[in-house]
Amino acid sequence: MNVPQEDRRDGGPQNGGHHVKTIRTSRSTMALAGLAVVGALTMTACNDDASSSDTATTPPATQAPATPSAAPTTPVASAAAPTGAATDGATGGSTGGAPAQAGPTAAAGSTVKIGEAATIPFVSGSTKGTVSLAVTSIDKGDPADLTPLKLGDKAAGMVPYYVRFKVTNTGSTDLSFASLTQMKGTLPDGSEASEVMLIGTFDKCPHPSFPKGFTNGQSVTSCVLALAPQATKVSGAEYWGEPYTLGKGVNWK
Repeated sequence: MNVPQEDRRDGGPQNGGHHVKTIRTSRSTMALAGLAVVGALTMTACNDDASSSDTATTPPATQAPATPSAAPTTPVASAAAPTGAATDGATGGSTGGAPAQAGPTAAAGSTVKIGEAATIPFVSGSTKGTVSLAVTSIDKGDPADLTPLKLGDKAAGMVPYYVRFKVTNTGSTDLSFASLTQMKGTLPDGSEASEVMLIGTFDKCPHPSFPKGFTNGQSVTSCVLALAPQATKVSGAEYWGEPYTLGKGVNWK
């Protein structure tokens, strides 16, 4: 199957189908080829039953991460979701009260605790706004979870982790139907975890676009799927969307 090259910041593939993307050692080049499970990689998940309405994107290339020798013995602990405007479900809907207020913008390279929110500028094409973003948990999955995605032996020896996060609109711009996709899992040494771009539905890691009427105070929960070799784990996450860059974004640990 042919895989289009895309600019990750402006969204990604809209149609179903599943592809494998290999990250080279340069941040400015990407080879769309068979995946070798060494170092950092990016894959687009396979699920023939899924219908796609979500946006996926393509990250810049990066150097292969070092792999710690100690295997994790327990899942990464979940953390409480950040406080903010009350919502009526996963895709949000403010229940009233004062408008959501934006705090100071998080600096590039800053680190906050899992469960805590950071205020970030949000840019999607010509749409610009302000959101509160928090990684709420990083949950270890089972390698068998990957079976429906049809990644085959290209994901052999990899363990899935679900990086779950919450986005709240704290600005004055209606962000209906936009997507926040520039979130990556990170390994204990700070390098990038392998990432699976989900197209269509994957119940273990829902990744919806912002709903219609995503205005001030509205919230949505989402997820990105990251993989790590069995000898290490996904222990953190990084948001690197504009105006940040990969490796100099906002981090959660």
